[in-house]
Amino acid sequence: MLELPLFPLNTVLFPGMPLSLHIFEERYKQMIGLCIEQRTPFGVVLIKQGHEALGPLAQPHIIGCTAQIQRVQPLRQGQMNILALGQERFRILELKHDKPYLVGMVEMLPLRDSDVHAVDDGISRLRPMMMRYLDILKEAGQIQFDSKQLPEDTETLAYLAAVLLQVSSEQKQNLLASERLSVMLAELRTLYRRELALLNFMKSQSENESAKGPFSLS
Repeated sequence: MLELPLFPLNTVLFPGMPLSLHIFEERYKQMIGLCIEQRTPFGVVLIKQGHEALGPLAQPHIIGCTAQIQRVQPLRQGQMNILALGQERFRILELKHDKPYLVGMVEMLPLRDSDVHAVDDGISRLRPMMMRYLDILKEAGQIQFDSKQLPEDTETLAYLAAVLLQVSSEQKQNLLASERLSVMLAELRTLYRRELALLNFMKSQSENESAKGPFSLS
């Protein structure tokens, strides 16, 4: 078990995902200050009940992701802006309340899978869905990411697929909490299939409206 300071947020962090935070509360100035001084990570957990700031400590989901601080911008009165990068999944085994911020006794949670065939099949079916999804968003001017730059590593691609999806935090939390990589890939395909259908419908509606021009008979 590892003792890890926790930062409950309304954001689901995945390994490899950058996270920008403005630190202004005293409890988190203290927590992040220690992480900077000791060069240690903190844990990001989605809030299950409660609020991010200015109130009682929120109740978190038990699966989260460690964040390693990459850059710090000091501000007045001890406030700071930080850029962190998601590193590893973890599971909270016990919560401690002896500090101004939450601390968890956690275990790391590697995304393993012994079913190589299911993983290979899942990733080969997911990749073209991601490419189509990114191309549609790029056409709409919503992102700048080039679908040709998708990583080759299976786990990295799966996490990136989860990051890119424009779905609810609860759905992203379910992805983060996947027991196995093949399970995560199957859920990602379901979500991408749904989102692609929605995007294609919206695109066709937009094209139909454009084809009508400013004047049309009704």
